[in-house]
Amino acid sequence: MALINTTIKPFKATAYKEGKFVDVTDEDVKGKWAIFFFYPADFTFVCPTELEDLAGIYPTLQGLNVEVYSVSTDTHFSHKAWHDTSPAIGKINYYMLGDQSGTITNNFDVMRPGVGLADRATFLVDPEGVIQFMEITSEGVGRNATELLRKVKAAQYVAAHPGEVCPAKWEEGEETLAPSLDLVGKI
Repeated sequence: MALINTTIKPFKATAYKEGKFVDVTDEDVKGKWAIFFFYPADFTFVCPTELEDLAGIYPTLQGLNVEVYSVSTDTHFSHKAWHDTSPAIGKINYYMLGDQSGTITNNFDVMRPGVGLADRATFLVDPEGVIQFMEITSEGVGRNATELLRKVKAAQYVAAHPGEVCPAKWEEGEETLAPSLDLVGKI
């Protein structure tokens, strides 16, 4: 699974977003940063806690020119039903992509073989459609939207400042590193 620095593959899907069904393609993603947030299934247990957590930082992500696409192999109709009946999911204003064909899930190589469900996975895609980072956890381990936001800011900083890198636990406004022979063995 060597997807870092590769371009996302073509797809077309229908999403539920803010009371409407909308078509989304890989071409729609380009031009801004994008998070693809895969989860196993609607009407489950860990998934709504993660999706609600992500909904809480969505306005901040939008301010950073980042769009969010949650993806499961459920249909857009199922996403709407879940949105209409769950208080946690009802907070979502980002795209909820239906991937019943498995095209997007397979494109990102997170389809569980023989199961038909996505792994719990997150991908950050830059405005050119190139995957900049990914995270995959086991089904029982929920993700943290605050940490995702930190990683988005770090990736955007590195993209805007060639020659600089963000060290571990880097937070916006902290010092970065400029890799050089002078630093070898001193960190």
